[in-house]
Amino acid sequence: MRKRILLPTDFSKNAWNAIKYASELYKTEYIDFYILNAFKVESYDIESIFVAKPGDKEYDEGLEQSKKNLRKVFKMIELKNTYSNHTYSSMSIFGAPLDAIRATVELEDIDLVVIGSKGETGAKSLIYGSTTIDAMEKVRNCPVLAIPNMACYKEPKEIVFLTSFKTHFKRRELKYLYEIAKITNSAVRILHINTEKQLTDLQKKNKDLLEEFLEGIDYAFTWLDNVSVNAGLEEFVRRRGSDIIVFINKEHSFSDSIFSRPLVNDLGASSQIPVLVLHDLRN
Repeated sequence: MRKRILLPTDFSKNAWNAIKYASELYKTEYIDFYILNAFKVESYDIESIFVAKPGDKEYDEGLEQSKKNLRKVFKMIELKNTYSNHTYSSMSIFGAPLDAIRATVELEDIDLVVIGSKGETGAKSLIYGSTTIDAMEKVRNCPVLAIPNMACYKEPKEIVFLTSFKTHFKRRELKYLYEIAKITNSAVRILHINTEKQLTDLQKKNKDLLEEFLEGIDYAFTWLDNVSVNAGLEEFVRRRGSDIIVFINKEHSFSDSIFSRPLVNDLGASSQIPVLVLHDLRN
């Protein structure tokens, strides 16, 4: 079955980098890519009760500009060495980027969102922009892969799965981690940073479940003590040269996550590694 991947773009270099990364990561798979641009109309506030609509001069001009820029993206794709097992289609939607992403995920039954870490207007001091953070936190029914602006694609050799073992694992939540490990022949390193002296019975049960789900791929556990999550992850990634970071984002806990505002901007080496955010689909 073909996988459906959504590629939001604001036509920035970072968005183009995410498109290239997704194409290379899934080069051996049959993929339908959907390139999405959420456009706005300058004279209309998206939050206003006065909504721009087809037929309005400003709306039509904004739509045409969006389509024009999407055609440029398609020309860039054609110039790139594309894969015959990939197809591309595009869409322009008026509104806020998060709303457009969520609507498209539902409408097109999207399997994965791949997004640049920040757009054209993102502050240089920030690693992740507001749209990317929103997508990672609020696109609850679809995993999100965020690609930092300086991340150049290389064949992944090691995936770091950061977990507290407090989340109940399910196959449908972990299948994206499993699939990426399989198609790239990557090893999975399960990183647990201890905050308690020993695992609870529930954590032990979840650990056993994880081992069962990862059967058939190369995986190993690493335990770190007496270090913060930020520092532990940073040191682990820097020392091992890991290629992708994965974690499960439980609802209402993202504000405490290492990738939330402003903690994400304190990361060093790990800030330039793609991050795959899975979701606790029970929420």
